[in-house]
Amino acid sequence: MTEDYKRQGFQRFTFISVLILAVSQLGSYLVTRQLSIGETLVVTEFLHLTHIRNLGGVFGVFQGQGWFFGLISAALIVALILYLWKSREVQPYEFVCFGFIAGGGGSNVLDRLVYGSVVDFINVQGIPYWHYIFNTADVMVHVGLWPLIFMSLRQARNESRT
Repeated sequence: MTEDYKRQGFQRFTFISVLILAVSQLGSYLVTRQLSIGETLVVTEFLHLTHIRNLGGVFGVFQGQGWFFGLISAALIVALILYLWKSREVQPYEFVCFGFIAGGGGSNVLDRLVYGSVVDFINVQGIPYWHYIFNTADVMVHVGLWPLIFMSLRQARNESRT
């Protein structure tokens, strides 16, 4: 991998990370300013905006331990940056996908620092057994994670055929 290739990859990674962080933080700010905690705004029958605070981890587990999840998230983002920096075979899509993951993860860490908890508000209705409320940062982590998983499985499958 050439230095120019790595520099361009890091530029993409940084741009996407900062963009996702900004958009997600804008969402947290607007929800905090417009809705009281526990208040719901019905957008459609399918989509409600409900302001809640997550003081724990994913799916609300380990409430009151948000500081721990913030530290783990920050450490993972640092490890991700080190991986991108030191690895010799990073694919272009990895810079993009990891940008989404770092931006979303960084936004949740920033929520914990600014608001004392993660600001969740996307409340999808009509899905059986689904009662979770999440935020744009969570969505962006998934937007980055699932293509990485798919591409890794595809690559492993292709390598096993050769």
